[in-house]
Amino acid sequence: MTIRRRDFVTLAGAAALSGALPRLARSADTVSVYDLERFGNARILHMTDTHAQLRPVFFREPSVNLGIGAMAGKPPHLVGKAFLDRFGIRPDSADAYAFTSVEFEKGAGRFGKLGGFAHLKTLIDRLRGDVGSGRSLLLDGGDLWQGSGLANAMQGADMVEAANLLGIEAMTGHWEFTYGEKALRDNLARFKGEFLAQNVFLTEEAAFNDAKAFDPATGRVFKPSLIREIGGYRVAVIGQAFPYVPIAHPKRFTPDWKFGIRDDELQKLVDRLRGNDKVDAVILLSHNGMDVDLKLAGRVTGIDVILGGHTHDAVPQPIAIANSGGVTLVTNAGSNGKFMGVLDLELAKGKVADVRYRLLPVFSELLKPDATMQALIDGFRVRSAADWSDKIATADRLLYRRGNFSGTMDQLICDALRGGLDAEIALSPGFRWGTTALAGQPLTMEDVFAQTAITYPATYLQTMTGGQIKDILEDVCDNLFNTDPYYQQGGDMVRVGGLAYTCTPAENAGKRISDLKLDSGRKLDAGKRYKVAGWASVNEQNGAPVWDVIARHLRSGKPQNRQAPGVTIKGVDDNPGMMGLG
Repeated sequence: MTIRRRDFVTLAGAAALSGALPRLARSADTVSVYDLERFGNARILHMTDTHAQLRPVFFREPSVNLGIGAMAGKPPHLVGKAFLDRFGIRPDSADAYAFTSVEFEKGAGRFGKLGGFAHLKTLIDRLRGDVGSGRSLLLDGGDLWQGSGLANAMQGADMVEAANLLGIEAMTGHWEFTYGEKALRDNLARFKGEFLAQNVFLTEEAAFNDAKAFDPATGRVFKPSLIREIGGYRVAVIGQAFPYVPIAHPKRFTPDWKFGIRDDELQKLVDRLRGNDKVDAVILLSHNGMDVDLKLAGRVTGIDVILGGHTHDAVPQPIAIANSGGVTLVTNAGSNGKFMGVLDLELAKGKVADVRYRLLPVFSELLKPDATMQALIDGFRVRSAADWSDKIATADRLLYRRGNFSGTMDQLICDALRGGLDAEIALSPGFRWGTTALAGQPLTMEDVFAQTAITYPATYLQTMTGGQIKDILEDVCDNLFNTDPYYQQGGDMVRVGGLAYTCTPAENAGKRISDLKLDSGRKLDAGKRYKVAGWASVNEQNGAPVWDVIARHLRSGKPQNRQAPGVTIKGVDDNPGMMGLG
């Protein structure tokens, strides 16, 4: 398979289409941004990690996304100018706004929100119509059903309806599993596409008790793959669910299932598809995270393209990984409905002869919302979310989450936990989902749910020793910066309130965290006990839901804490994955 530089089309000139206008205007000229040159005989459309955001959003990409060891300075661990230079994107362009945090607020004013299912529907219909009937396939990489108050209240049922209307033909999963088996299976019974997961098996006890499985003989819980004929050729799609569900989330949601990367099982499946089923192309629809996919691509042969998700990395060009069987292209398609991956394949007998890939930002102001999808979304809101739209506060600054160490939205959450639970220290998970609010923007309960809507939202207040707190930070840090991607689980560093520390990402496990100090400047004592507040514990808790704690904090009208994150990072001065903590 050959890859030519001209095959990778970016929208670096999109900003110029707006001329002197302060915002992008919808017109025949600007819509031409989505006029792609016809190529090949099969089109695969890929979206991932939308996190139930049915409406257009602001979402600031990270200013810190560090690669350590062999991944230092390589995609996806590039931010700011380093990212723009690597992918040939002009700093003041619409692409720069979509793909990076460079002058984000200025870009938000010029180019507006991205995503929205009504706008995605318009774009998808256009991209499918351009290649003709029967020549395209729409795939979703997971984290589709979770991330909004509406989805949480409906256990993802709203997103199943939206997915059906969008025309998603296959998906895999991650946060979908946190609704539990019954809700998951109820949703899948209504889903018109296929749910694929080659790497989920019954536990021995569940298999002994004849628990439900797609293939009882092997214990595979879900269908592992599908084969579709496109343009006279056979394309196989394999599903790879998030490998660490029972570790990253409460095991009580999936007690009968075991997960894992399972690259040996994956290789057997690829070999069978290539041999017995004589497919012409193999696509892995993955929720591993990009670093994991890059390693897997070097170990498993016979996969043409990995369409990746989980780590929310928006990477404009595929990364080619050589293995003993040839080359596998690895992609990752961002989050929150901001992007649509377009994979055009030139298929030949038994192989992919050529490929073009574009990761298109979904600029909402360039796409007329589909009326049917908009009516569906409006109906959901009238029935379930109308009372969540009232203003409860105003954003006093840009509020964002995404970044390896801290975000202003996470600082707000930690402030709410410390104040609401009368704690010295707050811990908040480094989730990568959660939309961005501009300074001066009204904040509603919908905005709060967009940061907190999970099935285990209970807060807790408990005492921990300074040594235990350090151990928690070390453990999460090793998950984030372990040089072996197979030991990474995605997500960012746990957020802290009332505490400062130094992190040296390139150090060995157990030695990355140092200089822990309280807000008072006193050193954290390893043997002393402290009152610690938090939420999203994998152990059952009975505190108030975190969204109620945050809402009370916002309604109180207390001045927001503008203290800078108390994190000092060492050994990364020349790392292109960092352009500042703010």
